[in-house]
Amino acid sequence: MSLPPLVRAAREEDCALIFEMVRELADYERLTADVVGDADMLRDALFADTPRVFCDLAEGAGDHVVGFAMWFYTFSTFRGRHGVYVEDIFVRPKYRGHGFGRALLAHVARRCVAENCARLEWSVLDWNEPAIGFYRAQGAQMLDDWTMCRLSGESLWRVADKAR
Repeated sequence: MSLPPLVRAAREEDCALIFEMVRELADYERLTADVVGDADMLRDALFADTPRVFCDLAEGAGDHVVGFAMWFYTFSTFRGRHGVYVEDIFVRPKYRGHGFGRALLAHVARRCVAENCARLEWSVLDWNEPAIGFYRAQGAQMLDDWTMCRLSGESLWRVADKAR
């Protein structure tokens, strides 16, 4: 009988490996051109004096890191409590189907329950059928009636500038 995947908090020395997996995720999602961060920026964010983002790693045999979950706290005004948003969950392709993604999601879910968070949320690309199937199998509700909005780059600057 094999042991369940180990999930642990990222350590500072993991940042280069985490960024390597971020690049792999971007390649998979066809978003490589959008990656402008680097391992040092991840290190600065994850290990700041008061970090606003967190990362957990899934390890296979021999402490070999095979995936990650990057997440941060949100707040629900309707529920009056914090929640957690998973920015990225990624398992390297050759390790998919072996429980690592489920272990990462369960690890973050346990944190939500322990901290009395109102909900656990994330987004998935509408063409990513394997991920959608995985999330549905975990009991996730697809919120088709909500549309994500984003301001970035020039649009973000333009809106910020108009506020002056």
